Formats: sequence, structure tokens, C-alpha cells
Amino acid sequence: MAVAPKAYQQARDLILESAHTLLLTGAGVSTRSGIPDFRSPGTGIWQFADPLEIASVWGVREDPQRFYRWLRPLAEKMRNALPNPAHTGFARLQQMGLLHTVVTQNIDDLHEQAGTHSVLHVHGSAQDGLCMGCGLHLEAQHFWPLLYLTETVPVCPHCGDIVKPDVVLFGEELPAHLLAQAQQAALTCDLVIVAGASLEVMPTADLPLLAKRAGARILTLNLTATLLDDQSDLLIHEDVTRSVPRLVEMCLQRR
Repeated sequence: MAVAPKAYQQARDLILESAHTLLLTGAGVSTRSGIPDFRSPGTGIWQFADPLEIASVWGVREDPQRFYRWLRPLAEKMRNALPNPAHTGFARLQQMGLLHTVVTQNIDDLHEQAGTHSVLHVHGSAQDGLCMGCGLHLEAQHFWPLLYLTETVPVCPHCGDIVKPDVVLFGEELPAHLLAQAQQAALTCDLVIVAGASLEVMPTADLPLLAKRAGARILTLNLTATLLDDQSDLLIHEDVTRSVPRLVEMCLQRR
């Protein structure tokens, strides 16, 4: 069913009238760039692998070779992916001063490739590496060659322990400082835009509710229903690669 033009007009007005807007993006923004998500029935990565066995702290420790055999095809998709119209649309909104905090659950760097800056990667970034022993952080230019130029498990140049992608694995907590920044933004924003996120993963999924309890409105841009649709002030159920560029154009026309 086509989205009524009035819904887009209302969404545009919410964006233009907001003094501080928080954007929360999920896998649905990156799937259109060819990066598979984790939970979609029939296509999600976890349909074909047990996350607790492979993508967990203990899974990496127990069998790091298996973890990297699983990871490399996914990492290759990330390395080859390009920003789609949703990514570029959000970057444009930020450049227009209409997005003030950008939080993503995605572990790719497509927001940055599109031109968005100061993105809070609350689930980490697959481009960087982290030593599981001494905690040494490896920037992408140092980690990705270890990932692609050898079939062996990347090891820390400092202590020799296993290097994993700097992402939150099962059994790990979200980076406290990034989560705190996202929560503070939720408490002080006027509008939360939820884009491409099913809102199934806590504590990130609680950010829109945190904002709503503080008086903010919620605009949900998602092709399918989310767990917080009944809490949203406005829903646009359409592919974000269509809805976001349309909203950008409408905001440009009104400024």
C-alpha cells in the first residue's frame, strides 16, 4: 500500500520543527547495499549459524579459525558495499543541520562513506580490530590487511593474543561511553528518527522510549513493522532508499 502524501508532509514538518534530532539506524539501512542482516527469517545470518557458538567471546576463544572462516565472507561484502540513497540522504540532512546525533547499530562504515560524521557505533565497527588480551586497538588500515592477506587468525603485534573485530560479540557489553552519549542525546532531543531498525536488540532499542518519556516524538521509517510502532508518533512503512531521499527533497523545498 502506498504511503499517503500527508504522512510525508507530517514527517517533513517534524524534522524541520525539531531543534535536536536523534537518528537511530539499523540493519534495514545497510541491507540495500548488499550487507545481510542477522535476524530476518530465511535470509538472516543467524538462520545459518548459531551465534552463541561462533560470534561470542567464548566462541572466538574456543575456535578462532571457525570464527574467521565465518567472518571473512561477511567482511568481504562490507568491504565491497557502497552507500545507498538512505545513507546519502541522512548525510545530506546532517549537512543541512537537521540531524544532530547519529546512532547506528550497524558495524559497517557506510554512513561515514556517505559523508556523515560523528557517528556513534554502539555495536562497534568491523573495520577496526581489538586485541582480546592487552586491549590494543588496531585502526582499519592495520586490521583489514591482517584479515584479508592471510588465512590465519590475526594476532596482536604487541602481545601475540587473538585480535577480533572491534564489535560487540555475544557475551560482551556495549561500550559504556558510547551508550551514555546516545542515552544523553535521547534525553535531550525533540525527535527520534528510527530508520531500518526492528528495535529487537536492547539496550539500543530502548533509546526511542527513553526519548519519548522525556517528551520527544518518534518518526519511524521502516519497510516492516517494528516492536515500537504503537509508540511512534508517525509511521512510514516504505523502503528507506525511497523514503529518505523523498524527505530530503521535501525539506530542501521548504527551507
